Amino acid sequence: MKIDFIGNRKYYFIFSLALVVLCVVSLAVFGAELDIQFKGGSIVTYNHTGPVELAQVQAAVEEITGQRVNVQSGSDAVTGQESFTVSLAGAQGIGPEVQMEIAAKLQELFPDSGVESVSISNVDATIGREFFQKSMVAMTFAALMIIVYIGIRFRKIGGWSAGVMGVVALLHDVMVAFTVFILFRIPINDNFIAVVLTILGCSINDTIVIYDRIRENKRLASNSKASLAEIVNLSINQSLGRSVNTTLTIVLSMVVVAAMGFAYQIDTIITFAFPLVVGMISGCYSSLCLSGPLWVMWEERKANRGAAR
Repeated sequence: MKIDFIGNRKYYFIFSLALVVLCVVSLAVFGAELDIQFKGGSIVTYNHTGPVELAQVQAAVEEITGQRVNVQSGSDAVTGQESFTVSLAGAQGIGPEVQMEIAAKLQELFPDSGVESVSISNVDATIGREFFQKSMVAMTFAALMIIVYIGIRFRKIGGWSAGVMGVVALLHDVMVAFTVFILFRIPINDNFIAVVLTILGCSINDTIVIYDRIRENKRLASNSKASLAEIVNLSINQSLGRSVNTTLTIVLSMVVVAAMGFAYQIDTIITFAFPLVVGMISGCYSSLCLSGPLWVMWEERKANRGAAR
């Protein structure tokens, strides 16, 4: 069964436009929550000798500080000392008086667990902002290099416009991943950068495979009357199985990773694996349903303008 990707492109464009609107509305309504790396704040580590409920710790610290905090358990690999870390994002951090209040509350909640503060670190947001800015510059440079690479490699089929449409599809994937972080209130941290880069790498790989099929099919159909839309549609269908199977393999593995993260309440794994699952599905969708149809639309309008002249 062949899918008419080009004939149904208006539905794909409407759906993608709805996703972009959802991203913008979500950002306006909820806002992006920055993690401690980008916002600054305090990280306090506590040792304990008895059982400690992390949910109770989080609720107690949030009640005292009036802010959302992240609590993670840990242990020393050498001594086996159990510990947990409280991270609070914010410009003011945790002052001495608040630290004493938190320590008293934790000792009240867990009187037999020997909870004691062993270290506190204040994180400067400047370093995080510089890292974020450099990451954005790197991704912008990567997008330009993708356009140049596709433009040169596929110059015989109009590679420059194909490269631009491929990058437009990548921007769609970035917005989808960003929307997941906003809607599920996942703090924007270094996991966001890792998720975006992983999605971009896989998505552009699928797109380039499709462009390669287009180039080959266009060469084979040089003596026929097949239109560009027909050649692109054929090429996408020929690449459909590969793209879906590759994405499905990655998605299933990340679903398992996310499930393990939920089971053991490891936030760093959850906030990486879950957005990556959604982003990979978006990447497969954009490679099949956006980049090719957008390029065909671009080329058809260019041809119409040339004919009008």
